[in-house]
Amino acid sequence: MPATVLTARALLLDMDGTLVNSDAVVERVWRRWAEQHGLDGDEVMNVVHGRQGHASMAVLLPGRPMEQNLADNARMLAEETADMDGVVEVPGAAAFLASLRGVPHALVTSADVALSDARMAAAGLALPEVRITAESVGASKPDPEGFLKGAAELGVEPGDCVVFEDSGAGIAAGRAAGMTVVGVGARASSYGPDVVVADLTQVRVEVVGDGAIRLYVG
Repeated sequence: MPATVLTARALLLDMDGTLVNSDAVVERVWRRWAEQHGLDGDEVMNVVHGRQGHASMAVLLPGRPMEQNLADNARMLAEETADMDGVVEVPGAAAFLASLRGVPHALVTSADVALSDARMAAAGLALPEVRITAESVGASKPDPEGFLKGAAELGVEPGDCVVFEDSGAGIAAGRAAGMTVVGVGARASSYGPDVVVADLTQVRVEVVGDGAIRLYVG
């Protein structure tokens, strides 16, 4: 099947599940949390990908005081930052990032600075210069705030951005921001991105002049 061709002026990249495969750690930490709160582990895993931890807790335990969610979130972020066992790059991520030299792009992640630094390093990936982390926003994905901030930091209109995402929350955030969304990995295909790729080996980037980027996807 021929590749889908997309045009853009900037790329906005999620981290977990898109550039970095951290599923092993996420499963360990969140299934422990689910057990502690008498929740079904599979149901919890269906919610947590893409969101900040406290936002996931608010969905899973409605009515629970936000102070408790924030306290749990801080503790779990520390656990995740200390646990890099099984954290690897998504296939093609390093080469994809290397191909973006001179291309406006930003990392837009629900992780905080410490966790994003640690996971990108563990996966052997270079951090983009522009990074929107949990500390940068007031609202978690699926709110579009992070992607809109990323576009603003790069000086590009939202409609000229392409988002790379793997989770339902992230894909919804990209759509709400008015951006084209490339879904990465099997998880993404359930959430209606514009295009889906198995991994980043299936994406090629070409600068075509006058600030335009052409993406060959698939």
